[in-house]
Amino acid sequence: MDLEKIKKLQEMVNDSNRIVFFGGAGVSTESGIPDFRSVDGLYNQKYDYPPETILSHTFYMRNKPEFYRFYNEKIMIDGIEPNAAHKKLAEMEAKGKLSAVITQNIDGLHQKAGSKKVLELHGSTLRNYCVECGKFFDGAYMFEQKAAGVTVPKCDACGGDIKPDVVLYEEGLDQNILQESVYELSHADMLIIGGTSLVVYPAAGLIDYFRGKYLVLINKSATARDTRADLVITDSIGEVLSQIEV
Repeated sequence: MDLEKIKKLQEMVNDSNRIVFFGGAGVSTESGIPDFRSVDGLYNQKYDYPPETILSHTFYMRNKPEFYRFYNEKIMIDGIEPNAAHKKLAEMEAKGKLSAVITQNIDGLHQKAGSKKVLELHGSTLRNYCVECGKFFDGAYMFEQKAAGVTVPKCDACGGDIKPDVVLYEEGLDQNILQESVYELSHADMLIIGGTSLVVYPAAGLIDYFRGKYLVLINKSATARDTRADLVITDSIGEVLSQIEV
């Protein structure tokens, strides 16, 4: 780990009062959740259909049993806990340094670590709705259905199919979440981007709204935005943030 860069990051944090964190899959891989696009991620495994196809709105509507087989095996992973990155971000918010977490992840780990202002661009596996009557079901209910071997989870009120509140391919992002994200980014004095290759749009395009003082990129591999950053650290997001004092 580059201690000089850690020192510089600490100085930037000390000099900032409205930090926004923008994170992707790399934040959760350190908790054991697979990255869709890494060498060992979902996109490099073999299924009857490509993951992009299975995780589309059209596929969900046409083949719910196969959708849920993939979803339960690869996305609904039980026993996952927040890592050092999640915990440090929650601490930064509690200390009044960080104003929001904007995440592309759907696992709810930021909230589990204690973060309050979490803008989930792609939804959450912890929220699920009956497509017929709209009744809400939490993640625990879905894990119960999975454990019971239910092929397609059903509403216990009307019998309708339950759909996860996650943004599938072909579906648009929530406009309210987008507007809040734009507001937070445009009012931040520091933006820390972590665990994302910045290739998923329109989410990645949101960072263009940042006009603050410090742009920091923390990712294990290079990104297309590295040249624009004030500081680039190619290391574990959890290990880096755990070195920061607030």
